[in-house]
Parts: sequence; C-alpha cells; structure tokens
Amino acid sequence: MLALPDEILPTNSIVKKISLVVPVYNEEGNITPFLQGIIPVLESITPRIGYNILFVNDGSRDKTKAAILAAASDNSRISLINLSRNFGKEAALFAGLCHAQGDAIIPVDVDLQDPPHVITDMIERWRLGAKVVNARRVNRDGDTWMKRRTAQAFYRVFNTLSDHTIPHDVGDFRLLDREVVDVICRLGERSRFNKALFSWVGFETDEVQFERPCRTAGTSTYSYWKLWKLSLDGIFSSSTIPLRMWSYFGAGLGVVCLCYSLFILIRTLIFGVEVPGYASTLIIILIFGSLNIFALGIIGEYVARIYTEVRQRPVYIVSSRHNVTVSSHKA
Repeated sequence: MLALPDEILPTNSIVKKISLVVPVYNEEGNITPFLQGIIPVLESITPRIGYNILFVNDGSRDKTKAAILAAASDNSRISLINLSRNFGKEAALFAGLCHAQGDAIIPVDVDLQDPPHVITDMIERWRLGAKVVNARRVNRDGDTWMKRRTAQAFYRVFNTLSDHTIPHDVGDFRLLDREVVDVICRLGERSRFNKALFSWVGFETDEVQFERPCRTAGTSTYSYWKLWKLSLDGIFSSSTIPLRMWSYFGAGLGVVCLCYSLFILIRTLIFGVEVPGYASTLIIILIFGSLNIFALGIIGEYVARIYTEVRQRPVYIVSSRHNVTVSSHKA
C-alpha cells in the first residue's frame, strides 16, 4: 500500500522522518540496485513517514560518487557526504550519524544484505516506544565456514571481557532514535567501535530477526586482516580486563615462584647443592620471556589507543557535501 499524498493528510498530523545512513567504498555497481530496492519500501510505509537517504562516500576510487550524484539529481531525498580519503567504515558511519537529521536513523549496507523490508518492522517497533531496534541475523549461511567460526569466537571473547555486552549476530543494521544518536555523537573517543557504543548508551531496546541474503554485486572490502584489527579495536576500546588479567596472573605467578623458591632452599639445605639442568633452565627462560613479550604487547595496544586519543585528530574529514544540512555535531 502506498503512502497517502501530503495534501490529503490531516493538517495536525506529525510526520516523522527516517534517515538512512549508507557508508560506501567502491560500491559503484550497488548504488542503483540499492535505491531500486529501498525506495519502494520507504514510500509504502503507512502511516506516512518522511525519509532521506544519506550516502557517506568513504574515499571510493571508482565511480561511486558519480553514481550517487546522478541518483541525487533525480531525487532530492538523496544526499551525499564525501570524505577526504578512506577513513574506514566505523569513521564513515560516525560521519553519517553526525550529519543525519531524521527522528530516527538506520545504518544500512548498500549491498542489500540488509533486507529493505526489515525496515518496516523496525519502524513499527520504534513507534511502539523502542529507542533502539536491533536487527539480528538468524543464520550466516552466506558466510564462509571460517568467517562464521571467527565471528562466534569474537562475540564470545568480547562479551566475556567487556563490561557491556553486545548482542550476537547484530551488525550495524539497526534503528536508532534521535535521542540515542545525539548521545552517540557526543562521545569523544577517536578509536570507535560502533557496535559497542550502540550497546553502551543503553535505552529501551527491541529486536527484529531476518535472514541475510548474498550481496547483489561486488565483493566485501573487509579482509580477515581488517576484521582482526576491528576486533582488537572493539576489545581494547571497550574493556580494561586484559590489563587487569595480567595483574592477577602476575600475582598468582609470584606466589608460585615464592613457593618454588622455598622448596629449592629447603631441598638445598637438606641435600646440598645440585648442578641445575640446562634444559629446565632454558625452558623457564623461554616461557617467562614469551609471557613478558605478550604482556608488553597487551600494554602496547592500550598505549597506542591512548596516543590516538591524546592527539585529538578528527575521526573523519569531509571534503564536500551535496544536499546535506550541516549538523551541530562535528567530529
């Protein structure tokens, strides 16, 4: 069913507005299919709701920018932010949130793996009072075996270490109320892991479920190396347990070493001096050396993020805007 035209709506009705935030990087082939799939869904929502689609071009090297501008010339609801270079999806999404003007904001991938019809369910839950509506994938059959296993391991490790857990199999695809987005945009950290921030701010949360289809075109730009770095950012920016864990480990190891030293002392006093074995000495040195290097690596991860924060460089830099009202939130 199509939405009622503006002229026959009651004059006292309040029309809410939804902003879709779409980070893109080298997605030239996906722009047109995405718009063809998403716009009919947005226009069919009843009661009537306004919408706009905000693309964030994260330094694409293909013709993504031209494809978006061509679509925007025919549809004033389409907006574009161009970043000065590739800052990464987390920064691009943050840029979109800070510029979006809707009463609710929905981050969505351009490859249509976030099905447009789920947006209708999200908006319904939002109208019922939810401030955050998560979209949970009921299966990951489109992913490789390795990606499914590593994703499960990440959620398990993250939720074990973090003070605030994140829901399993929920990506960036979710609805965020204006109040929630305003809080997120005021958070000042430079090393951002948006999934953790979405959960950290709290607010009343609801959930919808969907099956994730395959990409319509192109390939994912997230390599395993990028996913690994994103996982580290998520864990180290959301928890201090890895540091605290080494304090406990060091204390426990100190007790063990003290007990072993007392044992050696007593045995020496009773049985006399023994020549220590080469193999056992080498093993102990290697084990403790490896543990020291690993602990220093953990500390280094936190020091690196402290260095990033104290420099206070912007999360992103906007080179140009098209059909975008500058928000009061600036990175």
